[in-house]
Amino acid sequence: MRANIIRIGNSQGIRLPKVILEQSRLGKEVDLEVEDEKIIIRRASYPREDWENQFRLMAENGDDQVLDTVQPDASRWDEDEWVW
Repeated sequence: MRANIIRIGNSQGIRLPKVILEQSRLGKEVDLEVEDEKIIIRRASYPREDWENQFRLMAENGDDQVLDTVQPDASRWDEDEWVW
């Protein structure tokens, strides 16, 4: 589909047809990126998005176990040297 670049205030833009927006499910906010002379428009991503679901899946799969074991004398420095 071809579109025209139009003036919007001091900027320029394009109008995205409703069918394109519906198919892409972009939402109200997007991330823009330029790569190899192409403008890439993606659905906005947010830090920690979907973490709750990912943690739930980790727990279900047993992937939420502590990997580091504490040695008996590993925290001795904290007890002897650290001033609280």
